[in-house]
Amino acid sequence: MDTTVIVPTYNEGANAAALVGRLAAALHGRSAEILFVDDSTDDTPEEIARVAAHAGLPVRLIHRGAGERVGGLSGAVTAGISASRGDFVVVMDGDLQHPPEMVPELRDAAEGVDLAVASRYRGGGDASGLSNVYRRVISSGSTAVARACFPRRVGRVCTDPMTGFFCLRRAAVDPSALRPRGFKILLEILARHDLRVRELPFTFGERAAGESKASWRNGFRFLRQVLSLRLGRVSRFAVVGALGTVVNLAVMALLISGPLPVNYVVAAVIAAEVSILHNFLLQERFVFRDMSAGAHGRARRLAQHLVFNNAEALVRLPFLVLLVEIVHLWPILAQALTLALAFLIRFRFMSRVVYRPRRQQPAPAPLRETVEV
Repeated sequence: MDTTVIVPTYNEGANAAALVGRLAAALHGRSAEILFVDDSTDDTPEEIARVAAHAGLPVRLIHRGAGERVGGLSGAVTAGISASRGDFVVVMDGDLQHPPEMVPELRDAAEGVDLAVASRYRGGGDASGLSNVYRRVISSGSTAVARACFPRRVGRVCTDPMTGFFCLRRAAVDPSALRPRGFKILLEILARHDLRVRELPFTFGERAAGESKASWRNGFRFLRQVLSLRLGRVSRFAVVGALGTVVNLAVMALLISGPLPVNYVVAAVIAAEVSILHNFLLQERFVFRDMSAGAHGRARRLAQHLVFNNAEALVRLPFLVLLVEIVHLWPILAQALTLALAFLIRFRFMSRVVYRPRRQQPAPAPLRETVEV
């Protein structure tokens, strides 16, 4: 098959008939299918099935239940890419703001490159279909941030990394390399791959039915996505580790120089326990959050974290004593040196053991089997 059109939907059944009809007309004579990846909580799946029974081209449906909606809209698109049968994949919204008649043009533009993007900011493109001035400002501001943060892979090749309307050559993108979150999947694809990109201008239409997926929560997800892509996991782990080191040294200094001074070895042990718990909480939230869904439960992760880091602290302790008693370093400086030396070992253990996917559960979380409708 040549083309799979992926349509992520959320409570947008009212648009299904018009969307499928227009796509069938636009793709007449082409080898193509429509794949709905649906996260709806209403009767949208039933409506898609009803429309598909009389469609002019094959229609498939993946409905993700309440426990399967990993990664939001981006996760839906990633699931669709993995399940696609076409050599080329077109991604578009289900609210008719992306004109179905442009799909063949977008597919043809992807010939000879890796990715064809329908841009609201290229040539005669138009973003006036955004519902209000606030959304237009947010969209243009997010675009500027994304292009500035990734000048080579994004800024140089794409004027609209926030668009949800594009066509990619399936072999050029590795779904397993994506870490879907929120609803800006194109930015994720661009930032994680070196792609040849061609852009086409398009006019972003008015919403026909359904609700916008944009929200303040997705705004925070976008910021976290940019930071994650820009910094990388090791960098975020380093930031958390640096904060943990500050906590460790601060607690140790307070115990050594407080009103009731504590021996530096005892102070080091107490400081280690405080920083170990501190680091686990921040790593769960900011470093390994995307890996936690496929890993063992939080209680087990915490137990592994405590066991390893306490063992590591015990190994460091003789070196601390050596640096203080033999080399005559200041205890706080000696503690800082031992923490720095242990950084890479800690990262490797956390990423390879604590957040390792369970053997019986592939990552990302499994979806329901694709069904023909």
